[in-house]
This record gives sequence, structure tokens and C-alpha cells, in this order.
Amino acid sequence: MGNTNTSSANPRFTSASRSFAQHELQDLRSLFDSLAAQSHNDALFISPSIFKGYFGIPGCLGDRMFDLITQKRHDEKLTFEDLVIAKGTYEKGTKDEIQEFVFQLMDVNDDGKVCRSDVQAVLAAIFDDVFAPKEGESESNEYIIDNLLNGIHFSEDGEDSGEKRMSFDDFKDLCAHIPSIRKYLRSLLVPSDPGTQVPRLLYSKSYDPNILLKEEYAWLIGGLLTQPELEEWKLLYHSSYHGQSFNTFLGNVSNDEGPTLLIIKDKEGCIYGGYASQPWEKHSDFYGDMKCFLFQLHPKVYMYRPTGANTNLQWCAVNYGSESIPNGIGFGGRVNHFGLFISANFDAGQTFECTTFGSPCLSKSNRINPEVIECWSVFPKEVQQKSSTALKGTVLDRFKEDRNMLNLVGLANSSQ
Repeated sequence: MGNTNTSSANPRFTSASRSFAQHELQDLRSLFDSLAAQSHNDALFISPSIFKGYFGIPGCLGDRMFDLITQKRHDEKLTFEDLVIAKGTYEKGTKDEIQEFVFQLMDVNDDGKVCRSDVQAVLAAIFDDVFAPKEGESESNEYIIDNLLNGIHFSEDGEDSGEKRMSFDDFKDLCAHIPSIRKYLRSLLVPSDPGTQVPRLLYSKSYDPNILLKEEYAWLIGGLLTQPELEEWKLLYHSSYHGQSFNTFLGNVSNDEGPTLLIIKDKEGCIYGGYASQPWEKHSDFYGDMKCFLFQLHPKVYMYRPTGANTNLQWCAVNYGSESIPNGIGFGGRVNHFGLFISANFDAGQTFECTTFGSPCLSKSNRINPEVIECWSVFPKEVQQKSSTALKGTVLDRFKEDRNMLNLVGLANSSQ
């Protein structure tokens, strides 16, 4: 034990070894030796139970991960070569190699197909791991999982079973539009990766029965946010408790200058909203930056990031007397044809298909009647102060951030 000599007849092991620095290989060898010593097999292999216990991979995901890493030998023996090859792909591989590995992980039935039942089992394992079961709320995860499945694409027909299957393109679409799932699946062999962080929700417990933003939804939305923004979210406004008033809304949110999350439940029962990266302040035109996004939570879960088609990101008009500047708050689209908009009376609004975010109509019809409106501070002042040192940067740093976002939507070159 302790020998990190990488000479081997296995070309995959040789190739994977080259992706690690010598000290990283030594760390992997130390980890392997430690886990193998606990596996009661003369310290030659890592057993399934020790592997799953160390990495904390739950249920069917743990079984499937062990099966993939041991290259489906089904001998319950994970070797040092297995570990290096898997970590080399999972941590050091190209984006396509990593996605292909994680896509195979979704095939928990190991039949070469990723069916709806596979994805349902994976989602159940994830939510059981991220969220401790709460007494009397055994069905809460099932509700969220159903909403997720409603948003995930299964474009291939199941010729034999009749069950729809997920293609690799469908899987990449899931990773892009529900990034919390991607982050979780990418963190399984990387214990330091915070793929399971759930924002702490701060609100009066007397509001509990009527709160739209459940922890599960917060985790799913948080997949598009930075690490400091996942610390704690504070309820600033709730229409059932503060009154259905635009002025009250603006007064409450003006006390906290950070980004906010607007969530709406309409009288059709649909739940959706948007992330406002800039404060809600009076403007006569669109404003905001590429960090804004829209989302749906019920009856399906889906996130919509800016496409780069335009910069009509955020809207906040107050006390204007022109029909060309409608009073209210919103996101995307164009005037009177918004991706999402709530009028200043807070009793009506609209949602249209929107090129700004590549989003569809978020409700059952374009005209919406809000039943509940919530607004959360995603980055409260207290957290901003704690993180001020880490967040200090120059104008050039901000330019780099925006440029990275442009690269994501393929506009960097076209803007030069």
C-alpha cells in the first residue's frame, strides 16, 4: 500500500492518472487505503457499504455509482484503478465526458435507457438526502417531484415498455434549466462541493400555512445563484399579511437594497415568478442585468435564463400617466407584452411567450389574476455586510462577470 506508481496495462487508468498531479494521486491512494482497510477484505478493495457511507451517496444513486465506478463487474470490489478512472472522468474530464457519466448515473435500472421511472427514483433519492423527512409531510417531496417530472422532457418513445425515455439532449436540457439537480449530481464524489445547500428562510412562523416559497423550491431556484446568495432569504412582503398594495410592496422592498425573488400564485393555481438582480426602483424603461431570470414552480418546475435576444430584463414604473409606460413591476418581453408583469393595483397582470428569457406563458392564460404575491430578499443586508470583503471588486471584475454571462448565451463575440 502507499505506492502511487501508475504503470498499468489498463490504458484508461494510465490516461486518467495523467490528469492528476502527483500529490493528488497520493491523496487518492491514501483515501483508497483508508477505505479498503475498513472493508474487511485484506485491504485490497473498497466494499459497496464503505464506499456509499464515506461519500454519503443515498439509495439507488449509491448503488448505481458503485456499479459505474467498478465498470459493471458486479463483484462488489472497487479497486484503486477504478477510483482513479472514475475521479479522472467525473472531476477532470471534459464537459461532455462529465455529462455522459452523469447521464449514465440516471439509468438506475441499468437497462441502457433512462426512463421516467429512473428519473423519478433519482429525484426521490436526491430529495430524501437534501431534505430531512418532516413529521406529517411525507407527501411534500412527491408533490415537488411530480412538478419536476412535468417539466423534464422525455422525447424518445419506449417501444417495448411504452414508457417515455430521456435522450442525452433531454438530459442536457434538464441540466441547463434545473441546475440544482445538475449541481447535486456533480457533487457526489466531491465532498467539498456544496451541492446540497438550502437557503435559510427567515419569516414569521405565523405566516407558515400561506408561504409559497417552500425549502424545496428555494433549493431548486438557488441553483442559478452564487454561493453567498444561498445563505439566508428574508420575507419582505406577503400580500395576505401586508395587504395587496403596490406602495406597501415598494416601501418594504426599498428597505433592503439587494436582489429579490418575486413569487406569484394566481387564481388558476399556477406558481411562478422572477429573480430581480437590481433593486425595485422607478424607471421609465427596462433596466437590470443578465443575472435576472424567470421560473415556474407549479404545475411544473423550470428556470429561464436570459437568452441575450434583448436587454428588456426588469421593469418598475411608478406614477406614470402614459399608457406607453404601464405602472407596475415585471420582467422581459416588451411593453404591454411582458414575460411577466403585475399592474400597480396588484390585482391583475400578464405573461406572454418571451424571447428575453426563452420562456413560455407562465400560466394557463396570458391575463393573470394574482391570489398571493411574495417578495424575498435573497441577499439581506446582514449577509451583505458579512460578505463585503469577499465581494469587493473593481469595475473590471463586474465587466468580467457580465462577459462570462454573455459567453454563456453566445453573445461575447458578436458584441465586439
